[in-house]
Parts: sequence; C-alpha cells; structure tokens
Amino acid sequence: MIEILKSIKKDSLKPLYFLHGDEPFHTEQIIEKIQHLAIPAHEKGFNEFVLFGKDLNVGAVLNYARRFPMMAQKQLIIVKDANQIQGIDQKENQKLLEEYALNPLLSSILVLSFSNVQDERKGWIKAFTKYGQIHNSKKFYENQLPEFLADYCHSKGVKISMKAIQLLIEHIGNDLKRLTSEIDKVVINLKLGEGIDADTIQRFVGISKEYNVFEFQKALIQRDVVRANQINIYFGNNPKDNPIQPILIILYNFFSKVLLIHVSNDKSESSIASLLKVNSFFAKDYLNAARNYSLNKLVSVIHSIKIADLKSKGVEAGEETEGDILQKLTFEILH
Repeated sequence: MIEILKSIKKDSLKPLYFLHGDEPFHTEQIIEKIQHLAIPAHEKGFNEFVLFGKDLNVGAVLNYARRFPMMAQKQLIIVKDANQIQGIDQKENQKLLEEYALNPLLSSILVLSFSNVQDERKGWIKAFTKYGQIHNSKKFYENQLPEFLADYCHSKGVKISMKAIQLLIEHIGNDLKRLTSEIDKVVINLKLGEGIDADTIQRFVGISKEYNVFEFQKALIQRDVVRANQINIYFGNNPKDNPIQPILIILYNFFSKVLLIHVSNDKSESSIASLLKVNSFFAKDYLNAARNYSLNKLVSVIHSIKIADLKSKGVEAGEETEGDILQKLTFEILH
C-alpha cells in the first residue's frame, strides 16, 4: 500500500485507477491522495465528481469519463462502490469498460473504487493496467498491526509503547479506520513531547488498564484464578462496555493458535511468531500458554468456548446471563 501512495505524484497521475479489496482504510487513503493532487482547489467545483455506483450505469460512468474538463487541464471522476454500478456484471458492459481502458481520455482521471475483492484475471480488469493502475487493498494480518500503528503514530510525530498498541489491538481488532481514529483522538489531547502509553489509552480511549480482555487473557495464560475471576466479575457487572461476543472471539483465536504450538517442532519465539503470524513481541504469551495448557486441555478449552458462544446466542442458555456464561467458561478453562 505504501508503494502505490509513493507512486501517486502530481506530475505522474494516471488516467485510470482500479481500486478494490476488503480493507477500506487503504482505499480511502489512496483516493484522498489522488483528490489532493489531481485538481486545484479553485477548479474542483467544475472538474471533480464523487459519484456512487448505485446511482449509475456503465454508460453514465463512461459519459463522465469522456467529457472534457471545463477551463482546466484535468477532471477527476471518482466512483465509490463501483461494484454496485448497474449492469457492471454484464459482458457487454464490461466490454465497453475494457474498450475505454485501452483508449482513455487523457484529460480525465477515472477512479473506480470497489468495496469488495475483484478478480484481476478477468480481461476487462487487466485492460486497466495499460494506462492505469490496479490495487488490491488487503486486510492486515495481526502481526502487521503493531508496525502499522507505530508507523502511523510516527507520521503524527508521536511515539507509542508496545503495551498501548497491544491494548488497542485487543480492544478494537484489525479495523484500521477505528484504530487510526482512536489514535487521532489521543494525539489531539497530548501535551507537547508526550508519547502514547497504556495510561494514555486508558484516559482517552476508555479502555480500562486493569480490566480489559487483554488482562483477562493474561490471567488465563498464567492460570491466575483470583485475577481472572476479578476481571470476570467486572465484565459481568459492566456488560454494555464488555459484551461477551468479542471476548469469546479473542479467546477462541488465542487458544486455537496455542494449539498449533504443540505440533510445532521449533518452539523458539521467532519460529512461533512466524508460524502464528503474530508480532514477535506477543510470541512469549503463546509459548507461556502452551506450557500451562496441555494439548488435551486445549481441546477441552476450545470446546467450552464454542458452548459458551452458542449460549451467548440463546442456544440452550436458559436464564443464564452473559456474566453467568463467562463465569462458567472461566472456571472450565482454569480447572
């Protein structure tokens, strides 16, 4: 993604951009940079068009692209949710798009932004590479998030601790838009020269430093019964701020990865980080869990998490609350 952002320069903008993928944050960054460079502010009113696929058919898109700019050198046409363009799945319309891609109007910059993954092997899509650029914005793996967040903070002129990064990831997941939005909120409130640590996240993001899913998972890893139940009770008393579903997903993902360690011959931190596709900083947590949970116990733990997940969705839950379900799960994991 960094490569395409670097390649987008005012004097080398291409007449065609075909953007697709399942990570909207990257796509939006690319579009924003094109918008910033393509059309001067005083020309945007007549020569920049932001459209939506559901409101267009293929003919309308091509009509916009084939128009000449008004008293300017370039015009910019951005079509968001291009996968919703009427008739875009029809071969005759794809042929029309292919013909335009092979002979575009050089005074137009046409950006087609798809909100899902497209098949780049199709001929009409390949045609966009002759005069344009295709980019697939992919979701980040868990092990890519720490570096991304550190780089994003660096771009804002602040440093962030690994503990703060871990809290954000455990609380939010790999939703880059939410992650960066929370960091932006924190940065606005920082004093000059201040960095972002776990206390900062607690103050401005609303994640409790002591009672969060990361600390709960840590207590389970260490088989710390007292600490795990303290956090469990806190979750039960604050169900709106700590819904059970995200907790179960995090626990399932964690213990499923620990399961893989037991079948790995190389149990070094670097090897485990590579195997599990996590940052090496987190590898020791998985290794500690593997030492504290046998293979048979892990199978039992994962089964218990699945039962808790079903109950949380109303399957044979009876009158059990989310707190009751989590309390029973905690007991089954630790004993």
